[in-house]
Amino acid sequence: MIIDLKELSPVQKQGYLQHAIAPRPICFASTVDAARNVNLSPFSFFNMFSSNPPIVIFSPARRVRDNTTKHTLHNVQEVPEVVINIVDHAMVQQISLASCEYPKEVNEFIKAGFTQEPATLVKPPMVKESKIKMECRVLEIKALGTEGGAGNLVICEVLRMHIDDDILNEKGMIDQQKLHHVARLGGDWYCAVYPGNLFQVEKPNAQLGIGIDALPLHIRHSKILSGNHLGQLGNVHEMPNVDPTFHSDRLKNIFQYYAVSPHEMEKELHSYAKELLDAGNIAAAWQVLLTLN
Repeated sequence: MIIDLKELSPVQKQGYLQHAIAPRPICFASTVDAARNVNLSPFSFFNMFSSNPPIVIFSPARRVRDNTTKHTLHNVQEVPEVVINIVDHAMVQQISLASCEYPKEVNEFIKAGFTQEPATLVKPPMVKESKIKMECRVLEIKALGTEGGAGNLVICEVLRMHIDDDILNEKGMIDQQKLHHVARLGGDWYCAVYPGNLFQVEKPNAQLGIGIDALPLHIRHSKILSGNHLGQLGNVHEMPNVDPTFHSDRLKNIFQYYAVSPHEMEKELHSYAKELLDAGNIAAAWQVLLTLN
């Protein structure tokens, strides 16, 4: 299917885009107006855009159905400060409740059962239950249009972070396995980050990877190794050499049982390499694959 967005209604555009561009982190924004009335609302149009200076942006978009604007937008226009509270799985049902369009005088902290905690540098309160809070100064608000669905980019400088000690590792850094982030998808769908669905991808180092194009043909054209596997193999900075000290009983058995069938041997070696790559053991996978050179 090919669609031109200019031919879609605003609701259709929103549906396709929100399902396609996901998962999206959630900004749980607490703000106040000039009279210090508090508002608390989630926004999934949110991300980090700079670390130095530390800049995050969220977008309280105009409502698609009636083109009205949100209390959060009005508040940051009156008081250009916000606390961005990071959402985890333990609070997701409450943040959904806070997204209800209550009247302006209603405090969503109370409605959704959250605890107000005074911030230290800005006027809006923090959500005590959130494991990470970011006190921010609003630098700029950029409207992207005047029709329903148009975003309003709230560009924020993070001044101070408050981090729960329970999610830190021994080095004082955030342990990704302890912070069960929640992200927004399309429609009513969310996803949660737990240790069981985390995986690591080694970053390319300062030296260039050899690239998939440099892999031997039998590896590059493998029917067993996926593009992800080839990416792992191509991320080494030089072609590995055979290590004479490498030993594997499974490798020995493959050569013993498939010596008369080179095609089957290649399949078995690629399957073995696949398992090693899935386990993150790239060096061993290379040694297995080099036996075919």
